[in-house]
Order: sequence, then C-alpha cells, then structure tokens
Amino acid sequence: MKNAFVIVTLSGLLTACAVAPQQQPAAPAQEEATPLAQEQAEDLALDEEEALAKARAELEARLPKVELSSNMLYQLMKAEFEFRSGDWQGPYLTMLSLAQQTRDPRLARRAAEMAVAAKQADDTLAAVRLWHDLDPESEEATQYFVGMAVTSENIADIEPIFEKRLREAAPARRGLLMFQMQQLLTRAKDKDAAGAMLERLIAPYGQTMEARIVRAQMALSRGDKDAAQQEARAALVAKPDSEIAALMLAQTIEDEDQVMALLDQFLKNNPKARDVRAARARILVNRKDYPGARQEFELLLQDQPDNAAHLYALGILATQMNDAPGAEGYFTRFIEVLGRNPEDERDPSRALLILSQLAEERGDLAGALQWLDKVPDGTDAQTLFSAKLRRAHLIGKQGDLPSARRLLSGIKTEDAGQAAQVAVAESQLLRDAGRTMEAYTLMEAAAKRHPKNPDLLYDFALLAEKMGRVDVMEKQLREVMAQAPDNHHAYNALGYSLAERNVRLQEAYGLIAKAMEMAPGDPFIMDSMGWVHYRLGNLDEAEKHLRRAYGLRRDPEIAVHLGEVLWKKGDKLAAQQLWKEARAKDPQNDTLRTTLARLGLSL
Repeated sequence: MKNAFVIVTLSGLLTACAVAPQQQPAAPAQEEATPLAQEQAEDLALDEEEALAKARAELEARLPKVELSSNMLYQLMKAEFEFRSGDWQGPYLTMLSLAQQTRDPRLARRAAEMAVAAKQADDTLAAVRLWHDLDPESEEATQYFVGMAVTSENIADIEPIFEKRLREAAPARRGLLMFQMQQLLTRAKDKDAAGAMLERLIAPYGQTMEARIVRAQMALSRGDKDAAQQEARAALVAKPDSEIAALMLAQTIEDEDQVMALLDQFLKNNPKARDVRAARARILVNRKDYPGARQEFELLLQDQPDNAAHLYALGILATQMNDAPGAEGYFTRFIEVLGRNPEDERDPSRALLILSQLAEERGDLAGALQWLDKVPDGTDAQTLFSAKLRRAHLIGKQGDLPSARRLLSGIKTEDAGQAAQVAVAESQLLRDAGRTMEAYTLMEAAAKRHPKNPDLLYDFALLAEKMGRVDVMEKQLREVMAQAPDNHHAYNALGYSLAERNVRLQEAYGLIAKAMEMAPGDPFIMDSMGWVHYRLGNLDEAEKHLRRAYGLRRDPEIAVHLGEVLWKKGDKLAAQQLWKEARAKDPQNDTLRTTLARLGLSL
C-alpha cells in the first residue's frame, strides 16, 4: 500500500498543469439496454462528468501555475525514495521548502503526510498550517488545520475560521455548527481561552436556542447550575419542542421527581420525542421500576423496530424481571440486527453469553453451546475467558467431564484472579458430577493458593457447608467479610446458615439485616430475612418478607420457605400450591424434599 500511495502522489505532482485525463472507453454492456435506459445512463454520466469537471476547474483555479523544472523533479523523486527507505526528516523539509517556493498546497499536504507517518505532531501542524494558508478554500485542509490547531498552545488562529463559517452558514445549519465548535474547543489545552472564544463566536446569535444551550453547557461545566438552568429554560422557551433543550434543563435539576415531571410534561406535548422518552426510561431503570422502563423502551421500539440499543435494553430489563422468554426474544433480535448491519460496532458478546445461559436454563444445552460459537474472536480477553469457562460448564453438564476438565486445563490464565476462577469452575464440574469430596479437596488446595481471593473463599465456604464442615464454612465467610466488608453475600450466607440450623438466631438476624442494608432489593436476602423471622416465631413478618421475595423472583427455594410459613399459619392449600410450583420448576430440589420429610408430608 505504501508503494502505491507514493506512485499516486508522484503522478499527481508530475501533472503540474493538471490536464484532465482522457475519457476511458466504456465497458461492453452485458445486455442490450433500452433506448430510455441508455438515455438515462448517458444523462447520469454527463451529470457526474460535469460535476467532476467543475471540481477540477475550481481546483485548477486555486493552484499556482508552476513549471516543473528538472531540478524540482529530481528533488521530488529523491525525497519520495528517501521517505520509502525510512527517512522522514529530509524528505519532509524538502516538501515543505518546495511548497513555500512554489505556493503549491499539494506539496504542503505531502509534507504533512510524511510528518503524520513519523508521528511528529509539531511538524505536522506546521505543514498543515502551510497547506491551509496556500489553499484556504480547501475543506480538507481547513478540517485538518482546525483539528490540529485546537490542541496546540495557541488557538487564536482558528477563531477567524469559525467566525466566517458561522457568518456564512444558513440559519438552519448554524446551530449544528455551534455545537460542533463547542465539541472541538473542549479539546483545547487552555480551557479559559477556549471558553472566551466560544462566547465571542456565539454572541451575534445569542438569542437562538442553540446559543443558549451552548451557554448552559458551559455554565454547567464550570459548576454554575443556576446560570445553566436559566439558559436552559430560555432555550426551551425559544423552542418549546426542542428535545435537546428539555434534556439540558433536566441536567440542571437535582430533584429527580422534578426531572420526571418535566419529562412527563414534555412527552405529553411531544409524544414522539425519542431522546426524552429514552431519558425517562433510564431514570425508571435507576429507580428499579423495570416494568415502567420496559414499557417506555417498547414504545420506542414501535417507531424503530431495528434499534439495537433499545433491543439490548429490553433484553436486560426482561432478565431483571425474570422473563426468560422475553429476554431471549429481545437478545435474539439484537444479534440479528447486528448481523444485518456489519458497520455497527457494538460488541454482541455479552448478549451471546446471556443467550447461552437462557438456553441452558430451559434445558437446551446444544443451543447454549451454539450461542457460544458465535462469540467473535476479536472480543476482549475477559469475555473470551468467560466464554471458555461457560463452554466447559456446558460440556460437563452434557456428561463429558473429562473433556470439560481438559478444556479448563488448556485455558491460559493472565493473572491469579483468572486462575482462581478456573479452580472454582472445575470444582463446580466435580460437584455437578456428584464427586463432592474431590471438589472439596480441590477447593481446599485452591484456597491455600489464593488466600486473598474473596470470591473463591466464598465458594469454598458454601461447599464446606454442603460437606457438613460448618466450622470451615464460618471461618471462610468471616475471612471474606474481613477482606471485602461490602460483600453482602457473605453476611447473608452466614446469617442464613445459622437460621437454617436454628442456632444463634439473634446473630443470624443481625448478619442478614446488615446484608439487607447493603442490597435492599435482593430477593434472596429477603428470603433469608423471612426465614430468620420464621425461626424467631414472627410468622407475619416472615410471610411479608417471603411474599415480597417471591414476587421479585419466583425461585423454588423461596416458594418452599413461603409454603412452610403458610402451612404453619394454617393456610394449607396455599402452601401445597407453592410446593407444587417449586416441584414443577425443580423436581429434585433438596429444600423441598427435606421440608416435606420434616413435616411428614407428601404432594
């Protein structure tokens, strides 16, 4: 490619008078065209040819008439061959000097290309500045010059360019130019000088909505929310249906209820305002109002059925709402949309991993593996690592434990954290295969190798409890609490274990209460709180927490606990219905089996 570029550049330089090339003979037609089609094609070709000719003429009018002497030709060719050989400075200086002598902007551009290839920012700016000076009408030269000058020590040179563009722009386009200029000036090293320049540039158009938005953003960036809010309100008054004005005003308001009232009123007046509706949906997500957020994104999807961002958001929301079929449908459509739009740079990997998990949950192990096959090789290393762990898990679940373990042993780990995850994954394979003692031995050794990995210690603790080693379990969980004081899972696990064994109930209550403070919306912690209340004899409190937990997540174990509380309260039909639901979801559930045995019941 480098050689081809040099040849093209030399051929351009050698045609100093830029004579238009002769028209090439047309390719023979594959089929005989109709007279009308031929006429249309000829008209189109003439239009294109006229446009090209006009562009060449405009370029020619701007180019200097320079005679290509033998000495100049020698210097140009020598510079190009030296550049190809790896030298940049000599060729660069030659091109820059010849550009200054001849006033030919093409030579300045070539000098800039050489400096860019050599990664010399100052020299690139010098060449681009000369290129722009020699051909100020060139849009390309202007773009390069502005882009580089804005990050230099002195940005004053670009103010006349911006001022001219705003002055000559059509009113409908002027606002967009203001936003673009503001975005460019955020890259300036001297923020104060950039802000002052922007103020001067927009001053002649200060009453427009766009100018007020720019001022609001500037005020917000310097922490002046009152000024930002004043400008944003004025912008919305100037253009009441402007989404950007409404969203700008929302940014200046701290009270979330007031923001929601603003967005609701705007949507009432402008129901098709997509950006405002998406903002409202995001606030609902933050509030954990997943049904409300889902409704908003579904409205957005009606107008844009192939909007990948909305499909992904709906997939996540459906997952949060435990709507597995809905989540699978949205994520599948998300993958299909990306497949039809290869220019879309979104990474599908996370959606593919979720789809793999959803397929596994409904028993389709082959389908789960097929989703993993679609994870692109170019995705980030951590996602590829997660995909390999999941593949090993699925192969093990299919009954091929040796292959699954071989896959895990072949994973190259980048750090101790990944090595610990591999150990946990292998232990789980052994547990799923019924080889619990081997799993315990493996995790015991892993805990010694990775004593500062709270995730591994937590898994080891749960396995130790399953083996009846409650002393090891408690020791490991307290170590997790010491290493990660904000790990609510550890507090919940120890509290639940004490409640399940019906010992140290006040301590169990304190541990679970602390976990609930950290994660008040976690249904499993609610389940633990309900269970410890049951053990303490507080049946009404137990029912309240367990019903809330089951409403958030219809998990079999929560159903079993709620059923026992209702049984104890005398509502035997409701209890039996819950246990039947649990059995339908998980026929081998240990908690259901032991509960029915303890109560002397059968379904």
